[in-house]
Amino acid sequence: MAEFTLAGLRIVHQVATAGSFTRAAELLGYTQSAVSRQVAAMEAAAGAPIFDRSRRGVELTPAGHVLVRRAAKILASMAETELELAGLRDRLAGRLTVGAYPTAAMALVPRATAQVTSDHPGLAVVLEEASTPALLRRLRVGRLDVAVIGIGHGLPEYDLSELRQAAVLQGDLLVAVPATHRFAGHDGTTVADLAQEHWIVGDGAAGEPQFGAWPTLSAPYIAQTARSWSTRLGLVAAGLGLTVIPDLALPALPTGVRAVAVTDSHWPGRATVVVTRPRPSAQAQAMVTALQNQATCLRNA
Repeated sequence: MAEFTLAGLRIVHQVATAGSFTRAAELLGYTQSAVSRQVAAMEAAAGAPIFDRSRRGVELTPAGHVLVRRAAKILASMAETELELAGLRDRLAGRLTVGAYPTAAMALVPRATAQVTSDHPGLAVVLEEASTPALLRRLRVGRLDVAVIGIGHGLPEYDLSELRQAAVLQGDLLVAVPATHRFAGHDGTTVADLAQEHWIVGDGAAGEPQFGAWPTLSAPYIAQTARSWSTRLGLVAAGLGLTVIPDLALPALPTGVRAVAVTDSHWPGRATVVVTRPRPSAQAQAMVTALQNQATCLRNA
């Protein structure tokens, strides 16, 4: 007696999705005759035709609809099983806690997390967002395994003694402007051009560094202050002012906001680094590598 097989169900599902035997064979890397044989075997197991064949392609019969619906659930369950088994085989399993300053948490850290959890299904990554001083405190007391922080001009000289550092990205600052602003269509602008603009700046707890107006601008006009990036960028999109953003934030800019480079010979730049304790675990080291990989992708985008 003919029986249903996982390979046969996968082929039937692909034929139904693709709409033809030829296209299904191409997608699966099989010959068309192999696809036809598997479909015939599944029809024998079902005791009824699965597809109505015509010059325009194939359509599911009533029995085919039942089989494809069930096949979809079976194939999804098998994919979950394979993922769980891969996690058991992977030595990088367990829990990893990663902290990042807000703009690194916009795109860089989520993308690195996706890479790590894809490569190591048994590893659960927990994300925390905080200012750099708070992240370093949490790292030192063991609440974090990895901290992504910003260092450089205009930021405090953080105590990184007895911590391990790895470079992630030598970043730059940009200006976020409304899509309707006169700068929006330009490749760049200058500090002098920014002198008369209204600025939307960050607001946070005492001692936590915030993005202000352009750092070398003298006596800027502060129109609004806001704690969250979503609020700041929303104010920009509404045409209420400009705000300074790191280039790490580019992938997360909302509709209605454009980023403009600023020519400023007096601005030395900042860097994003990843910090761990002196002897990072293999899990933490995997995250460091993923952060460096994703930073390269963002830089080349």
